[in-house]
Amino acid sequence: MRPILGLMLLGSVFSTAGLPVALAQAPSEEEELAQVYGDKATVSIATGAAQSLRRAPAVATVITAQDIAMMGATDIDQVLATVPGIHVGRNNQGYNPLYIVRGIYSEFNAQTLVLYNGVPMTTMFIGNRGTIWAGMPVANIARIEVIRGPGSALYGADAYAGVINIVTKGPADLQGLELGLRAGSFGARDAWMQYGGALGPLAVAAYLRTGRTDGFKETVEADAQTGLDALFGTHASLAPGPVNTGHDAVDAHVEGNYGKLRMRAGYTLRDDVGTGAGAGGALDPVGKGRNQRWNASVSLSELELAPKLLLNLTGSYFQLVNQFTQILQIFPPGAFGGSFPQGMFGAPNTWERQTRVAAVLGYTGWAGHQLRFGVGHDDLDMYRTQELKNFTIIDSGPAKGLPLPTPGGQLVEFPVDMSFATPQRRRVSYAYVQDEWSVAPDWTLTAGVRRDEYSDFGATTNPRLALVWDASLDMTAKLLIGHAFRAPSFSEEYSINNPVIRGNPALKPERIRTAEASFSWQLSAQVQLQASAFRYTMTDIIRAASIGGGTSEYTNLGTQRGHGVELELVADVARNLRLAGHYAYQRAVDESTGHDAGYAPHQMAFVRADWHFDKGWALSGQVKRVAGRLRAAGDARPPLPDYTSADVTLRTSLRQSGWDLALSVRNLLDADVREPSLASTGVPYDLPMAGRAVDVQLVYRF
Repeated sequence: MRPILGLMLLGSVFSTAGLPVALAQAPSEEEELAQVYGDKATVSIATGAAQSLRRAPAVATVITAQDIAMMGATDIDQVLATVPGIHVGRNNQGYNPLYIVRGIYSEFNAQTLVLYNGVPMTTMFIGNRGTIWAGMPVANIARIEVIRGPGSALYGADAYAGVINIVTKGPADLQGLELGLRAGSFGARDAWMQYGGALGPLAVAAYLRTGRTDGFKETVEADAQTGLDALFGTHASLAPGPVNTGHDAVDAHVEGNYGKLRMRAGYTLRDDVGTGAGAGGALDPVGKGRNQRWNASVSLSELELAPKLLLNLTGSYFQLVNQFTQILQIFPPGAFGGSFPQGMFGAPNTWERQTRVAAVLGYTGWAGHQLRFGVGHDDLDMYRTQELKNFTIIDSGPAKGLPLPTPGGQLVEFPVDMSFATPQRRRVSYAYVQDEWSVAPDWTLTAGVRRDEYSDFGATTNPRLALVWDASLDMTAKLLIGHAFRAPSFSEEYSINNPVIRGNPALKPERIRTAEASFSWQLSAQVQLQASAFRYTMTDIIRAASIGGGTSEYTNLGTQRGHGVELELVADVARNLRLAGHYAYQRAVDESTGHDAGYAPHQMAFVRADWHFDKGWALSGQVKRVAGRLRAAGDARPPLPDYTSADVTLRTSLRQSGWDLALSVRNLLDADVREPSLASTGVPYDLPMAGRAVDVQLVYRF
């Protein structure tokens, strides 16, 4: 299906939406819709300050707490899968999520920046959200703001393909005490409480949740050990066998607001986290991960230094402990021709702490201009590493790259300088300037540039320009140009003691240049259409390249070019019925091979209906089609099968009694959904995802 056919399909779905075009919507009806779906009209991450979503200098999406409740989502992955141009994939280790924006795919998805209340969640070792993730619940989320496209001119590193900001519920979002329970398929159960109120002049909010799941047990037909068995003539593989996706969880968050002072603190624990399809691509029923995160932030907002000159100060602290409490079984007993009779085991553990401070000046005293000046400093410290394993890697001769057991196959803690990486520290200082200039009536030009100075690889400068035109009362057009970068991770720079692949301290950051055009058209009070087109060029892509002798090294190599379109339509067909849908098309080519970049969907189509069919009752259903996932160059497997998944949620809000009950069915038709495995992982038939699943959620508000 070509992009234009996707537009025709989407248009036919909403053909009934044109019927009420001539009807005016009363203000009271708008208020009703705002209560049902929340405030989706403003966004803050496009410029750093709240502004109209329609006029924001970015292609952005806002999902509110009300929207999340309507779709019956329990995890942020389910929410992000509904955003135009985003596909939520998985990698084999731990089934960690990949937030693939506009087809920019990589094994660890370091190209998408995720912020938690404006603070990066990036871990330094891998460069993404970490190797032990195990989900994020949504009960305490007030809104999620998403920018598709570069954001480094404002947010620096890794705001490359897109930016996701998760905003938690504060005192203004919680009125009194709420208790919640959830139970569902795969042994899932959760309990939480959250509270919002005031202690004199101090407004407070608090959240505590505990939960666990056994995880789904979909079958992997063959794994990396299957290939080794064929090579050595053994039968050690545990495949066919189930993936390992269970975990235990604790989440806690507290916020206090006193005048212009805001303080936040939180703790996240993920324990007994399964290894998905295995760290080495071989099924692992033994290994378990433990991830602990502590975060704290403080901000002072809108301090008036002079007329029309405001100062904002922020500081944050983040600490991460990533451990494998039950050592990973990288390959099963009998692996490598029987060299490992008890199995091949290993555990790379890391400890990180990150401190960030920033100051932003806003000046509106120059007529027609809104100026922002920002400076900041980040101290990013992987202060400890530890490796336990029962093998070494042969580094010379014809067996180079193969594992060699330790004496007796005993588990050994290796000295730091003989482990996978030594502790590393990165310091970043930056400054940026941004101007929102009303160049003419109905025309606004946003121009910005940011310069980052890194202690390890030097400096990078990233500009952006955005021209927004209010062509009429019901139409807005945008033209956007931006540069962004991804900083190399510590594993890419400093990996050691592995003759197969090693780090490269001389790496430069990956770079991307993007041009976008977008328009938003309010066809009527009930119908809104948005269309976007983009084109990008990626350079200095960080890849492993052979340096001879069977050894590869991370290097800046290759160029990728991509383009695509995104179409969105929202229609309030009646006071109690809203239809929403979108279609996205993208194509990316690796210039070094002339081949499709691979793995990301070429096409995605999504339709959702929310029907408030009786007082206090609502039914929501959504269907998503994912198509056109080809393999990368060198991967001879056939393309991944297309799939269509459907979800439905029935909820009732018995407000007089305080109860709220929801029943959700995910993957209603039990579709065979699979996410691509990379050829290098040795999992030939890709990663099977969960089948049909049922959730029941009960909330009581005092």
